[in-house]
Amino acid sequence: MQFSTGLRAVLASLLIVPALGGLLADVSNLPNDLTYDYIVVGAGTAGNVIANRLSANGNYEVLVLEAGVSDDGVLAAHAPFLGPSLTPGTPYDWNYTVAAQAGLDGRSFPYPRGKLLGGCSSVNYMVHQFGSSEDYDKLAKDTGDSSWSWKNIRQYIFKHERIVAPADGHNTVGQYTPANHGTTGTLPVSLPGNSQGIDARVIATTKEQAAEFPFNQDMGGGDVLGVGWVQNSIGNGERSSSSTTYLAEALKRPNVDLLLNAQVTKLVQTGTTFLPPFGPSVPAFRSLQFSKGPGAPVTTVMARKEIILSAGSINTPQILLLSGIGPKADLQALGIKTIIDNPSVGRNLSDHVLLPNIYNVKSGESLDNLLRDPALIGPAIDQWNTTRTGVLANGVTNNLGFLRLPSNATIFKTQKDPATGPKASHWELLALNFWINPGVPQPPAGDFVTFISALISPTSRGFVKLASADPFKAPIIDPNMVTTEFDKFALREAVRATKRFAAGSAWKDYITSPWGGLSATSDADIDAYVRGQSTTVFHPIGTSSMTAKGAKYGVVDPDLKVKGTDGLRIVDASILPTIPNAHTQGPTYLIAEKAAAAILNC
Repeated sequence: MQFSTGLRAVLASLLIVPALGGLLADVSNLPNDLTYDYIVVGAGTAGNVIANRLSANGNYEVLVLEAGVSDDGVLAAHAPFLGPSLTPGTPYDWNYTVAAQAGLDGRSFPYPRGKLLGGCSSVNYMVHQFGSSEDYDKLAKDTGDSSWSWKNIRQYIFKHERIVAPADGHNTVGQYTPANHGTTGTLPVSLPGNSQGIDARVIATTKEQAAEFPFNQDMGGGDVLGVGWVQNSIGNGERSSSSTTYLAEALKRPNVDLLLNAQVTKLVQTGTTFLPPFGPSVPAFRSLQFSKGPGAPVTTVMARKEIILSAGSINTPQILLLSGIGPKADLQALGIKTIIDNPSVGRNLSDHVLLPNIYNVKSGESLDNLLRDPALIGPAIDQWNTTRTGVLANGVTNNLGFLRLPSNATIFKTQKDPATGPKASHWELLALNFWINPGVPQPPAGDFVTFISALISPTSRGFVKLASADPFKAPIIDPNMVTTEFDKFALREAVRATKRFAAGSAWKDYITSPWGGLSATSDADIDAYVRGQSTTVFHPIGTSSMTAKGAKYGVVDPDLKVKGTDGLRIVDASILPTIPNAHTQGPTYLIAEKAAAAILNC
């Protein structure tokens, strides 16, 4: 979301950058032997779940290493609507940029990744859902492990989630299905806490155009198709991140240490292990090195049991590659000794594609003036600080939907349906009552509504690879977006469907005209519009993909242990081989809850 220059300056003055150091001020505060039972790399969405669950019984000493800073005192990390101001170009972002995208007119653009406590759960747009039941059933089938099926993984929703009242206290009957959700879990989740003004128009359109845009009361129970009310990781008008929930709870325990500004530079082999019952002998990784930055001292720590990589879909493969685990030819080219030649590391990168479709609307009813006028944001901040209510207590969208191409779409004559099943989606519609177009600044005047078309089942695949052997140099990130015939077709038809949605009678007295290339009608012109406007929903997955045990490709087995190693496990969204029908924080939480339970039962 592009805030005006003036408003970003106001918000920047409220983003209190914590002093270097952190919950443990320095490596000198670690125990003398620098040894723990478990070392968790990354205090993000998944890592904080792992730290919490493994430390709960008091039997294990846990160290969490976070490359970023604290979220404490960072207003925009707590006031939900301000969250998008945290990325890009701030101290809270890794500030990555994608390689020139061949499928998007050679454009490059920012690739936000949270670099603070909570990781992406502290900077994302807080949409909270878990995906289609078919996502998990396909995962179970492809890996040969039934524990990943929807029937089995659904139990972790109730351990993870706690549904609470929205910030404005409105009656939520008919807006969600209580049986789908937990009420005693760790993370507060709520429905929208402030009306955007267009909410009634969205719901009216689901009635008028029910055949194409049916109403879905709740997408959190495994049935995602249709349009309905968003659920957000927000409680009491505040962002619910993994930092403010799982980590805050864990840090009350004496057996958890967390060190900020600690970037892992490589894993260290600690010997070999003869795997039962008859081998083979594999390298063990129970040590790692980290540092505050270029030129700073390097510290080595040890794990008695396991190192758990939860650094995310970009940084987890980067750490593996820096450690000699990856494609041999790539590693040799950078002078890195290959310990495990695994061509799958960093490959299979997949992401949801974001395409903003913007309309001009009648003056005064959108939120655009709030986003461009520092004089208006001040009272909203005061209200939030005082009561945790108002526009800042809400996320950026109140309504969304997951939708499919028609079964007789011409693309299916030549292309296999890439959705995880017949009840899974191809694209997503999100309605926002203001201008949002990543990379294009908000106009200085005007009112807008944005209907985002997001590609949910892309077939394009990219990669993450090292740019150099320097651990502090950003890797090459190439999601290779919109390079397949299916992706081009799906986005083209999503644009047309979005236009039909916006043409409904509920919008007649609000929308005045399409903005920019949205007026295109021919295939060629719509394709050009897609290439020129699309960016990322920043939901990368797949770079450490899970495959069946014994498979000759993939990075982790179904127990999330890194293939061909001992003492090393990956727990984050990078293990997903196929992108889910969801904004990815929900599935990532379930992965982490499941992994923690498995580790404790070892």
